[in-house]
Amino acid sequence: MIGYISDNLLIPILDFFYGLVPSYGLAIVALTVVIRLALFPLSAGSIRSARRMKIAQPVMQKRQAEIKARYASNPQKQQEELGNLMKEFGSPLAGCLPLLVQMPILFALFATLRGSPFADVPYLVNMKVLPSEQIAAIEPKPFTSPRHSIFVTETDHVPVIASLPGGTKIGSGDSVQIKLQTLAGESFNNVLSRFSDGSKFSPTWKVTKGQEFLSVGSDGTVQAIAPGDATVEAKIPGLAAKSGFLFIKALGQVGFYVDGSVNWDIAILVAGFGVTLVISQALSGRGMPVNPQQSTANKITPVMITGMFLFFPLPAGVLLYMLIANIFQALQTFLLSQEELPDNLQKILDDQLSQKTKTAVELPSGVVGDRLPFEPKSGK
Repeated sequence: MIGYISDNLLIPILDFFYGLVPSYGLAIVALTVVIRLALFPLSAGSIRSARRMKIAQPVMQKRQAEIKARYASNPQKQQEELGNLMKEFGSPLAGCLPLLVQMPILFALFATLRGSPFADVPYLVNMKVLPSEQIAAIEPKPFTSPRHSIFVTETDHVPVIASLPGGTKIGSGDSVQIKLQTLAGESFNNVLSRFSDGSKFSPTWKVTKGQEFLSVGSDGTVQAIAPGDATVEAKIPGLAAKSGFLFIKALGQVGFYVDGSVNWDIAILVAGFGVTLVISQALSGRGMPVNPQQSTANKITPVMITGMFLFFPLPAGVLLYMLIANIFQALQTFLLSQEELPDNLQKILDDQLSQKTKTAVELPSGVVGDRLPFEPKSGK
């Protein structure tokens, strides 16, 4: 499904925007905004549900406990009352369905930006070399890799797969050829021959694991040496992998620290992602009573996620998408936080804020209420 959405929805949109403005960086920005706008109703439902549950949860938990205690001997009545409670405040799971519906599109968008034309495309084939006397007893199972749409020019791209008709198991001393071909079975080399600059996209082959068990030639021919497990990689250059955008040196560049030097464009993208994540979280709690435990988690989580992406192998084009998506998410959260709440939830929120203010006034000077055991006391 992800490949289908990418080939039939996202790449045509990408082609359209690149045709308007010949910049793949701007095309990424435009594609991200279009998809986020299209998914706005779904993500808005999740944000609304999360906001309402944050207010209603304490009351719901108290009411649920009361209902279970009162009707402990009458399960039918208990379920009826719990159902009425859900009708009054809504189900905590209501916000999950919109997220599940939009996930395939977001995964497809992520996969699109990790592939051609923004980055080099690897095809990995895990192979097993068996003793020659055992291979005759093995039933061949044809192998086909996931497909990737390979851009040969700004307007020409073709879905390409790697295939092994005889399967990934090979006898010691035998040789087979891994074929890169279109879905119709045409050799990728034949496709490249139709373009004047097609040779720039010829794949490179190497054994990434198990070099002692097999070798691979420049045409994808694998020669088995000895029994063992090995991985062969074919990599097709990305058309725009080395194209820059604004402060980004190359959209296909991967890694914060490479070959002893720091890629500051990657660092800026990741830092921007972290900042927008903090802003989005702050906006989601706007106008709500402060929960010290949740507040501590909100401070730690962005730092952990941001630190992870410093060393996670994502192309700069994907990080650009993540940054733009976070900015859009923050704006969406801000707009939705302005919406009026239902009367029952507004009353609960007013009571919570009033109680929080009353508690703060009653505390002795220099004492912070609801302080976690490991948090230091505040000075005067």
